[in-house]
Amino acid sequence: MTDTASRPLVDPTQFRSLMATHPSGVAIVTTSAADGKPWGMTCSSVCSVALRPPTLLVCLRAQSPTLAALLEVSAFAVNLLCDHAEPVAQLFASGAPDRFEKVGWVRDPESGMPHLVEDAHTVADCRVSRTLPVGDHVVVFGEVVRVGTHAVEPVRPLLYGTRRYWSLAVTPVPPDGEGGAASRQ
Repeated sequence: MTDTASRPLVDPTQFRSLMATHPSGVAIVTTSAADGKPWGMTCSSVCSVALRPPTLLVCLRAQSPTLAALLEVSAFAVNLLCDHAEPVAQLFASGAPDRFEKVGWVRDPESGMPHLVEDAHTVADCRVSRTLPVGDHVVVFGEVVRVGTHAVEPVRPLLYGTRRYWSLAVTPVPPDGEGGAASRQ
């Protein structure tokens, strides 16, 4: 048996290249600090965790001001972006201090969280259930307390992979039992 603890870790550049080949959806994680100031950042590290209770996770850089504000109020929103929202994803990835002045957003009356209204097809309001520091990031687990949608037609989400933004240009295959690939076998 090989002792994996004695093996050197892979170079961060190699790891980044590996993960670039795995596309993911793009979201803007938003929160409102205790003083009411909105904070937000682009995030492609979003994952469902459990159905009972409905829980998702986001991974944020440990030094992120958005993370600091999120932890201050123990709440956040995950704004899932539409395929036309690449400029918004780039804006929120830039860290520009005036980013909320350049997008359409509203403060949700129940949660107080900033919701992007022009560029997000769905928003999940979450309350922090736990955090886990891992390396230079913090994994934030959020219990989903409400989901809202701005979409009025089928959604094409914004994706990120191979270091660029993508859109689905094809119609998704229906799930099994509705003509999907598994039902044709």
